[in-house]
Amino acid sequence: MTALLHTAGDLHARARGDHRVVVMTMGALHEGHATLIRTARGIAGPAGDVVVTVFVNPLQFGAGEDLDRYPRTLDSDLEIAGRAGADAVFAPSVDEVYPGGEPQVRLSAGPMGERLEGTARPGHFDGMLTVVAKLLHLTRPDTALFGQKDAQQLALIRRMVRDLNFGMEIVGVPTVREEDGLALSSRNRFLAPDERRTALALSQALFAGRDRHAAQEALRARAREVPATRARAEALSAIGESRAAADAHAVAKAAPSGPSGVRAAARLVLDEAARLRPPLALDYLALVDPSDFTEIQDDFTGEAVLAVAARVGTTRLIDNIPLTFGAAS
Repeated sequence: MTALLHTAGDLHARARGDHRVVVMTMGALHEGHATLIRTARGIAGPAGDVVVTVFVNPLQFGAGEDLDRYPRTLDSDLEIAGRAGADAVFAPSVDEVYPGGEPQVRLSAGPMGERLEGTARPGHFDGMLTVVAKLLHLTRPDTALFGQKDAQQLALIRRMVRDLNFGMEIVGVPTVREEDGLALSSRNRFLAPDERRTALALSQALFAGRDRHAAQEALRARAREVPATRARAEALSAIGESRAAADAHAVAKAAPSGPSGVRAAARLVLDEAARLRPPLALDYLALVDPSDFTEIQDDFTGEAVLAVAARVGTTRLIDNIPLTFGAAS
């Protein structure tokens, strides 16, 4: 049976297994969280233990954001966590996490925390890192899991743990999506049916960028395989491939290439969604280096993140997908 714990004393008094894995949440658990917990169970193994934290952190909500509106569903959270394999749910009060009121000493997310989500939500990442640091100290895991849907958050937590020598492993788990492609989020429940249809543009834009990238990579590979020489063209003509070779070279040379082409494909979908009813109001579309969340240039090679944030009605949503550019792909 999954234990429900409310104080650090109760958590510390509980016997821990050989390997403790922690999944941090703000509650309102859904299948995305369940996937994290099942992954944690696999990492912990039968002799380890899995702790799920449920805490709505007031420090990471800015003025006018939905702190009071954020769903609190502890009973169902406990049930979902238990079915997914959690040994304990740690659901502390605000006073337990911040005794004496808001902390006077906080962590700073630095320059990376001021970009993208940090620009849209000033101070958000400082509050996030402060509570994550506290919960890591309170739960004392060997491994902690976070979803890749919050890519900038995951990157900052990894930097914090590495830069400040926390001595634990941080694992990112791929985004879980609904059948129509919408990334699972606790905020999806706020979308009316027509708003949900518009919200699909976030994932559709990302997929369009991904597909453009895949097409560009395939064309470049085709062009490398079929050199544009007269002798080669004559040989290919004999087996009916000269047109394919010519097309591959022409399109690879003429199509928007690299990051610019990816951004253009995604932007086209978002521009169309801005004309829907209700419209999608874009906060940002960015193609960034995950090490610092700065925009990448067209000569970039390596891992990247295509990220988007937008509002539909009063609901703000984020999404992203990873891409690889250049020789590494």
